[in-house]
Amino acid sequence: MATNLILGGVRSGKSALAERLAAAHPTVLYLATAEPGDGEMRERIRRHRQRRPAHWDLLEEPLALGNALTGRAGSASCILIDCMSLWVSNLLHAGDAVFEQQRRAFLDALADWPGTVIIVSNEVGLGLVGMDPLSRRFADELGWLNQDLAARAERVILTAAGLPLVLKGAALSQ
Repeated sequence: MATNLILGGVRSGKSALAERLAAAHPTVLYLATAEPGDGEMRERIRRHRQRRPAHWDLLEEPLALGNALTGRAGSASCILIDCMSLWVSNLLHAGDAVFEQQRRAFLDALADWPGTVIIVSNEVGLGLVGMDPLSRRFADELGWLNQDLAARAERVILTAAGLPLVLKGAALSQ
């Protein structure tokens, strides 16, 4: 198994880079965490779907990523999970018990995935400290999750302005 963590800010090019890396694999499972809660989010989801190859398998799961991974183990040579930021937000709104159980289940299932994993997440450590407790907790939880994922990953890439910077692991091939 090879795990790749791709970090970056909003519109940094992280999802496009993840899709480019996934395209090198014969079979891809795209695991989406977004929920179409409003028109703007529905448009974002539509744009993501439009640019992905039609032959990629899609699984939409806003909360139970661990169960999704366990249930689909071996179904694809590569799984692309986009994105941890939305997943953490979904979990925070589901409550503390759900948050802790789902986070643990995801990290456990991730360790058992037999193929390549590409995970997309926002880097929250470069911004301002949130003004309210929920914003601060979101940044803390996502930052801690990113650290846990980076420790497990063979390759960690930070994207900025569409440019990848490899922080850990093998360089990207052009």
